[in-house]
Amino acid sequence: MNDLPTEIPRAPRIWALIPSAGSGSRAATVGPKQYQGLAGSPLIEHTLSAFARVPRLTATVVVLAPGDTGFPAHLPGRFPQMLIAHCGGASRAQSVLNGLHWLALQGADSRDWVLVHDAARCLITAAQIDGLIDACMGDTVGGLLAHQLADTLKRQRDASGAPRVAGTLERSDKWLAQTPQMFRLGALADALEQAGPKVTDESSAMEMAGLAPLLIEGGSQNFKVTYPEDFALAEALLQRRQTSKDAS
Repeated sequence: MNDLPTEIPRAPRIWALIPSAGSGSRAATVGPKQYQGLAGSPLIEHTLSAFARVPRLTATVVVLAPGDTGFPAHLPGRFPQMLIAHCGGASRAQSVLNGLHWLALQGADSRDWVLVHDAARCLITAAQIDGLIDACMGDTVGGLLAHQLADTLKRQRDASGAPRVAGTLERSDKWLAQTPQMFRLGALADALEQAGPKVTDESSAMEMAGLAPLLIEGGSQNFKVTYPEDFALAEALLQRRQTSKDAS
């Protein structure tokens, strides 16, 4: 008797997830900073453009706050591989976790990879995203883009009054965490559930679960637009890239 055919396991897919439910209060902008104009486009459009140039991604999910009315109306037409989930939470970690649950409801598998990226890191490049995927696909844990610390690191004395130095820290093993951060959907969801809503990035949650994510060099330009002066720097860099592209 012939054996019944067995189902061939599907290869894990790769998703991007961009939490975009925050208000960005430190940026001192009118409305969420991710919707502010930057080099002729909303800030988040520059971010989405980089992910749109990575063919390996199944889709990019943007997690918005329930009732969000500020998301630029033209973006769904420009990025057909973009999905919108109105399930943002009160914290970044909660927005990411809600987004992972939303993805699972859409049919994503717990073994699928998810790249979580800050909407305000608008200088990310497709090459950096591809480099992270290449480095993590064969790893059992996953990893994150990061930038090795170049400046001398000081510890502040715990006292009232003007801040004063309490000591200098060794910097050779210090890295600035960036995004994207790439982990398996199921493992990341479990880690975030255990870590709670105050954890500030996905790697921290995975570390609390006893895992050691890979560190992949991201570069100094992959910074998060956070303060008012960051907008001018990001705009200058974006314009320089556009000038270089036009000249080539």
